[in-house]
Amino acid sequence: MGVAPIENIAGLPGLAGAGAKTASTTRSDTGTWVTLLETMKLALDSLRAHKLRSFLTLLGVILAVTTLVSVMSIIEGLNFYIADKVANLGANVLVIDRFGIITSEDQWVKAQKRPIITMEDYERFKESAKLPKAVAGYDRINSQTRFGDQIMENTQVVGVTANYADVRGLSIANGRFLTQTDDDHRSEVAFIGADLAEKFFPNVDPIGKTIRADTHSYEVVGVGAVIGSALGRSQDNYVLLPMGTFQKGWHKPNDSMAIFVQAPNGEVMQSCEDEARMLMRAWHHLAYDAPDDFGILGSESIMSLWRELTGNLAKVAMALVSVFLVVGGIVIMNIMLASVTERTKEIGLRRSLGARKQHILLQFLAESASLAAVGGMIGILAAVSIEIFVKKAFSFPMQMPISAVVISLVLATAVGLFFGIFPAMRAAKLDPIEALRADG
Repeated sequence: MGVAPIENIAGLPGLAGAGAKTASTTRSDTGTWVTLLETMKLALDSLRAHKLRSFLTLLGVILAVTTLVSVMSIIEGLNFYIADKVANLGANVLVIDRFGIITSEDQWVKAQKRPIITMEDYERFKESAKLPKAVAGYDRINSQTRFGDQIMENTQVVGVTANYADVRGLSIANGRFLTQTDDDHRSEVAFIGADLAEKFFPNVDPIGKTIRADTHSYEVVGVGAVIGSALGRSQDNYVLLPMGTFQKGWHKPNDSMAIFVQAPNGEVMQSCEDEARMLMRAWHHLAYDAPDDFGILGSESIMSLWRELTGNLAKVAMALVSVFLVVGGIVIMNIMLASVTERTKEIGLRRSLGARKQHILLQFLAESASLAAVGGMIGILAAVSIEIFVKKAFSFPMQMPISAVVISLVLATAVGLFFGIFPAMRAAKLDPIEALRADG
C-alpha cells in the first residue's frame, strides 16, 4: 500500500473535522460579540428615546451612588487627615501618659484616681528601658503670651527635653532648637511656633527677641516650621521651653507629664509597648489581673478608635444606600415591565424573524443593567461635584478612593440586572403569534 501524498493529508477525515470545528468555534465567538454589541446598541437607543423617563427612573440609583461615594470620600479624607494631623506622634513613637484614650464619663472619673507621671518616672524609664531608640519628656500648660502690645491667647507653653524635636520630627524654620545645656542651666530661652512668629515678628527676625508668657520672660532662640491646624485648632501656637526651666517656673505638684518613646523601627513597636507596660506596672505595684493605671497611646490605637467611630457612620450610610437602591430597583423593574408591554409587537416581530428567547432576555437585561449603570455614572459625577464644592467652600478633607467608584458602579449594575430579570423573562416568554397581534 502506498503512502498518501502530502497534499492529500489535509483531506483526511480527522484533520478535516478538527479544522471545521476550529472555524465553527471562531464564528461562534464572533457571533456572540456581535450579538452583545447589537444588544447594547439597542439598549442605549431605547434609553435615548425616553430621556426624561429614564432620568426619573434613575433617581433612586443616582441618590444611592451619590450618597455612597460621598460618604466613602468623607471617611477616606478624614482618615488621611486624622492620620496626618492628629495621630502623627512621630516616626515609630508611642506616648505614656496618665489618661490614655477616654471614651466615656465613667472612664474619666476612674482615670482621675490614677497616679501622676512625674519627672522621676521619666528619668527611671529612660535609664531602665532597653528597647527604645530615644525617650523624651513632655509637660504643658495653656497660657497667654505677649510681645509689646501684641497678645496671643491659649498658647501651649510646653516643657520638653532636648531630644523632643528629633522624636516628634519637628522642623526648624529659623534659629536652633533647645539644647541639653539649656535644660541643665534652666536657661530662660524658648522655641516658638509659626503663629507667634507671624503675629509678634511679622517683619523682623525673632531670634534674640524677648517674649512674655504670663509673668515669665524668654529669649527666642528658634522658630518652628508651619505645621497647620488639626480639627480647627492651630498646632503652631506654642512656646517650647527646656524641661528644667518649665519645671522651675510652671510645673505644679499635681501636674502629670507624658513620656514619648521612640522605637528603632516599626517591627519592634509592639515590643517597646510591652516593655513600657511591664515597667510601669511593676513600678505601680499592680497585680497581674489588675487593669493599667496609666495610658499608652500610639498612632495605631488612635486610628483604631477613629475607624470604630467612622465605622458607625459607614453603617448608617449603607442602610440609607440600601433603601435608595431597593427603591431605585423597584422603579427600574416597573419601568421595564411597562416597556415590555409597549414593545410587545416589536418583540413578536423579532421572534418571527429568528430571534431566540435568550436574545430577547439578553436585550432586556442589557437595557436594565445599562439604565442602572448610567444612573451610577451620573451619581459618581454628582459626588465629584460635591467633593469639589466642599473642598473649595469649606476646606473639608474629602478624598475619593477608586474603590468607591468601582463598588458603586458594580452595585448599580447589579441592581439593574437583579430587578431586570423578571421583566426580561416575561418578554422572552411572550408567544410570537400573540405578540404580533398586539395593538401598537
